[in-house]
Amino acid sequence: MLHYRLGHPSFVYLAKLFPKLFINKNPASYHCEICQFAKHTRTVYPQIPYKPSSIFSLVHSDVWGPSRIKNISGTRWFVTFVDDHTRVTWVFLMKEKSEVGHIFQTFNLMVQNQFNSKIQVLKSDNAKEYFTSSLSTYLQNHGIIHISSCVDTPQQNGVAERKNRHLLEVARCLMFSSNVPNYFWGEAILTATYLINRMPSRVLTFQSPRQLLLKKFPHTRAASSDLPLKVFGCTAFVHVYPQNRSKFAPRANKCIFLGYSPTQKGYKCYSPTNKRFYTTMDVSFFEHVFFYPKSHVQGESMNEHQVWESLLEAVPFSHSKSPPTELSTPMPSSVQPAQPTNVPSPVTIQSPMPIQPIAPQLANENLQVYIRRRKRQELEHGSQPTCGQYIDSISGLPEENIGEDRTGEVLIPSIDDSTLPIALRKGVRRCTDHPIGNYVTYEGLSPSYRAFATSLDDTQVPNTIQEAFKISEWKKAVQDEIDALEKNGTWTITDLPVGKRPVGCKWIFTIKYKADGSVERFKARLVARGFTQSYGIDYQETFAPVAKMNTIRILLSLAVNQDWCLQQLDIKNVFLNGDLEEEVYMEIPPGFEGSMAKNQVCKLQKSLYGLKQSPRAWFDRFTKAVLKLGYKQGQADHTLFVKKSHAGKMAILIVYVDDIILSGNDMEELQNLKKYLSEEFEVKDLGNLKYFLGMEVARSRKGIVVSQRKYILDLLKETGMLGCKPIDTPMDSQKKLGIEKESTPVDRGRYQRLVGRLIYLSHTRPDIGFAVSAVSQFMHSPTEEHMEAVYRILRYLKMTPGKGLFFRKTENRDTEVYSDADWAGNIIDRRSTSGYCSFVWGNLVTWRSKKQSVVARSSAEAEYRALAQGICEGIWIKRVLNELGQTSSSPILMMCDNQAAISIAKNPVHHDRTKHVEIDRHFITEKVTSETVKLNYVPTKHQTADILTKALPRPNFEDLTCKLGLYDIYSPA
Repeated sequence: MLHYRLGHPSFVYLAKLFPKLFINKNPASYHCEICQFAKHTRTVYPQIPYKPSSIFSLVHSDVWGPSRIKNISGTRWFVTFVDDHTRVTWVFLMKEKSEVGHIFQTFNLMVQNQFNSKIQVLKSDNAKEYFTSSLSTYLQNHGIIHISSCVDTPQQNGVAERKNRHLLEVARCLMFSSNVPNYFWGEAILTATYLINRMPSRVLTFQSPRQLLLKKFPHTRAASSDLPLKVFGCTAFVHVYPQNRSKFAPRANKCIFLGYSPTQKGYKCYSPTNKRFYTTMDVSFFEHVFFYPKSHVQGESMNEHQVWESLLEAVPFSHSKSPPTELSTPMPSSVQPAQPTNVPSPVTIQSPMPIQPIAPQLANENLQVYIRRRKRQELEHGSQPTCGQYIDSISGLPEENIGEDRTGEVLIPSIDDSTLPIALRKGVRRCTDHPIGNYVTYEGLSPSYRAFATSLDDTQVPNTIQEAFKISEWKKAVQDEIDALEKNGTWTITDLPVGKRPVGCKWIFTIKYKADGSVERFKARLVARGFTQSYGIDYQETFAPVAKMNTIRILLSLAVNQDWCLQQLDIKNVFLNGDLEEEVYMEIPPGFEGSMAKNQVCKLQKSLYGLKQSPRAWFDRFTKAVLKLGYKQGQADHTLFVKKSHAGKMAILIVYVDDIILSGNDMEELQNLKKYLSEEFEVKDLGNLKYFLGMEVARSRKGIVVSQRKYILDLLKETGMLGCKPIDTPMDSQKKLGIEKESTPVDRGRYQRLVGRLIYLSHTRPDIGFAVSAVSQFMHSPTEEHMEAVYRILRYLKMTPGKGLFFRKTENRDTEVYSDADWAGNIIDRRSTSGYCSFVWGNLVTWRSKKQSVVARSSAEAEYRALAQGICEGIWIKRVLNELGQTSSSPILMMCDNQAAISIAKNPVHHDRTKHVEIDRHFITEKVTSETVKLNYVPTKHQTADILTKALPRPNFEDLTCKLGLYDIYSPA
């Protein structure tokens, strides 16, 4: 029992503490299987002799994480600080590893105030969190030397690395023996720290770190109080005080013991029923009875131990069903500033913390379910349970999700079925033969971009204001939005005039990310229901331009080839900056109606999200501000603003509502622009471009990849296609979509929503351009055949969810346009399909697949019409390049695979094929004659635009996707 109470220490150490127990027995004769499972290692390197120094002259530090499974408090990391002289360990849990700098500053202040000492040297590994500008400045200002280990040389930070191993070993012992769910790993780590600081150490000649610390500072109040040790994870009954119970209510709550409070003299206990932590001395322990059922650690199953080992992996993939609760300032686990002595209450009841259910990780989503046994509760009168009773029993149980093992198996609680027969399991069973982990991996990414990519999956947003009010981060975001609206004078509260109808409003929630992938802020936006406005009464003109995706892709190609920077800004509450000229009344925002009288409304003074005139009002204001700084507005794209310096340098700005991309090589001007915009509006600098309008931007020395990986995975998950069998092409080359009289209709709304999402996805996926164009032609009356075509596209996306456009450096400085047509390919009306794709400096920037508006009488005519559309696109691209300072006298290279169409364009002949396409003929001839365009013949097998006009067999399709420049940085291959 002492071995269990002390967290499974070595029996040699135990003999030092209790020599009388080992009078007749050798400590080496004792064996503990838990210790074997938790501590089994290879032979270690030789020990380096301990060289004591003065206390706090040298502090070792290391960061562990991220954990695949969030702690119950929402943390995924912990940082360790070890004093080299006493080997006392401090551990702080963290939500993000970027908190290291702030935590070290707090730790340093504690050392100065409580121990009258100063840290002289901080020793760490080479992780970037130790080299942030704020921490580096702090260390320099306080004269602290920072020594870091070399890359991939953890031995140089051996004290902290070995301490983390020791912490994890003890924590594993605590968790395996008590079988607590893995979302309590943080409490196990803190308890392990508490115990290790009180255990004798061979390095300290078998003194304990805390003992050595108290020798130096016997009267310090920073050392947490000693309490009688208890078995971690055992059942505890916390006393319920009279003011919190009725006469016949239970006098105690059944809880699980989770450690020792660092700030109060009390035990930390958690009630899964109430979802509350208690810190108290009024508690009874059943140390022989664990709160959770006995683990199978001594039995056959090793899955739970593999789960814990999976926590050591560096890449998290789990989805969190609810954002973590906000933590207070982290406090160390063992040595803490003491609480004032006049604190009267012996029990602290903290606010409820939601259990974090562990979703299947994307890397190994096999979705195998293991059922944890629980004691069957007797049903009254021996009646059989109904379905409803089973549901109630499930909802009443604590969510004990243990997590996943390396095979993707999910361990979840269940209703008791201990009396039911158990099928023997052989091998790994899966709910799907095609887990998503076979088609997407993060191993090929850099650590920084990998952290960014995985963080996008980490938090979900509420759908209603009621859900938002239950979570502190979202509640604060709502209040911040209301405060900003009131501060800006957006409205005044008044009674609704007779004859006026107020506009409704609703809350929209989203998350803004920093450049490193961490959460920038939880964003709540109050949106007016502008669809209830009436033209001519409460709005007039509404048009406002937004950035064209084609322009953005052109800018990316230029930035890669010329090494321009790509930075991102976000303007907060953009529509509040527009002045409202019309008289508009709006309902009281949801969630705040109770504080207003019945007939009161908001009279809007400023524009607001959702109003029809708001985008125009905002863009007019923004345009005036940027033009005032000397920028010129683009004519090919009115959201593009360019400023050229006398030295030939450029500063470029492109805006999409409140999201701004900055580029160019004039860094001084870009800094001036940021400063100016910050004075005019409330601007947030998001750093390098990483995430823009749902598109993930990854940049390296080789180029830029733009993908929509998270968007695809979310789409597959929402449609239930995450486990579907993938397919190689988005459309069957042997079958064409049509309208069959006997086809069964499907839900039109669902079909339209799916196709709409695919249309947005095609901004980075030209490989599905034709397929999406084909299925979008049946939005008015879709059938099962058409829905199956949509599902096939989703199955194709399952094959390559991480594929995106690759912009690379090239020597090519031409503008090339490939145009093609599938003559009479539509079996319904026999119209042809045009397709073109254009390349700027060797990178794909624009493409289109569109059914022609008239029936072509020959393939030459169909190709000719497609050629005209491609030339129009090329001319527009030239205009954009000119505005971006990339003027060129070379013509646009048009690639066509139809000799007849090329002959018609080059020769001024009139015949039956050209009588009815006179306008297109004159247009193309004019551009060819003026040498604006140069027509080139390309064989059909090299016609890149062929992928945009018809469904192709797999070999042709894969060849053309490579020519388009599609690349998958997430591919496991």
